[in-house]
Amino acid sequence: METATTESIRVQSLSQSGLSHVPPQFIQPLHTRPIPNNPSSTTIPIIDLFGFDPIHRNSTRDSIARACNEWGAFYVTNHGVPVTLLDDIRRVGSTFFNDCSMPVKLRYACNSGAAATEGYGSRMLVSSDEQNDGVQVLDWRDYFDHHTLPLSRRNPNNWPDFPSDYRKTVANYSDEMNVLAKKLLALISESLGLNPSCIEDSVGEFYQNITMSYYPPCPEPELTLGLQSHSDMGAITLLIQDDVSGLQVVNNSDGGWVIVKPVSDAVLVILADQTEIITNGKYRSCEHRAITNPDRARFSVATFHDPAKTAKISPASDLINELSPAKYQDVVYGDYVLSWYTKGPEGKRNLDALVLES
Repeated sequence: METATTESIRVQSLSQSGLSHVPPQFIQPLHTRPIPNNPSSTTIPIIDLFGFDPIHRNSTRDSIARACNEWGAFYVTNHGVPVTLLDDIRRVGSTFFNDCSMPVKLRYACNSGAAATEGYGSRMLVSSDEQNDGVQVLDWRDYFDHHTLPLSRRNPNNWPDFPSDYRKTVANYSDEMNVLAKKLLALISESLGLNPSCIEDSVGEFYQNITMSYYPPCPEPELTLGLQSHSDMGAITLLIQDDVSGLQVVNNSDGGWVIVKPVSDAVLVILADQTEIITNGKYRSCEHRAITNPDRARFSVATFHDPAKTAKISPASDLINELSPAKYQDVVYGDYVLSWYTKGPEGKRNLDALVLES
């Protein structure tokens, strides 16, 4: 874990210091800064899963197919996860960020010198301003990353014990998200005419991380991003938010950014890069980012479901034929992760590098 001396200054501390301008390392280059525009009337789909009732399976599958085609992201309701648990995970996470002192938080500091280590940090994603000698640009965000699956990775002693039900809540939430992710991947597979287990079998055992993100108020939101533009590198991400808007996704029809308005009892489904490869591009992973807010902090919980680092990912054989050849190179997931963290995500450039010439 990271020591207090290696990365003591958190974004929350900067925000609370009363500064009127953001430090230069948080200023985005001109081409990635958020552009104020009129609120879009376009919204991502909200799909009622009807508790996975078989009577509604065909219509649900068709709705998911349209959402995957058009967005690569959609909300689901009646998903089987207790709404009380969604409220509980938001409560315990918000309590850690808002009510724990900084010395207590830093007991759980992650190793800033290694990628995706468990714990409390601020520098998970770092982009480069190539027009300014490759200077690193930081996101306006703090986070706590939990390693939750397989169970051999889950060590609740690495997590906060305040409030008292924090560890139990995270463990229960992990288990519920694992079940939901598998059910959703089955529907996504079926929507392409594949065996329900196709995508899950291609991914293999889930490596699950739960990342709580805290986006403090920012004095210059027009210059910053809470989270830079990227698509998730794994298979499927399940996300919940508080009541503060800030998440944006790309509208595939026009390439513009659309705000994902919070829906308290819904879970946001985000397709990730390995699912795009497995579906041979029939369904695209969702490019998304988070903008900042001058007045209110924002909190979200993202649950990532990834393959093992040794897994080899390739387009599903049932989707490959003479008329529809493979569009992506096979890739060992660990190599993909290394590229993602070494080069930075910058939209979807790591996935684009795997596209085969037609």
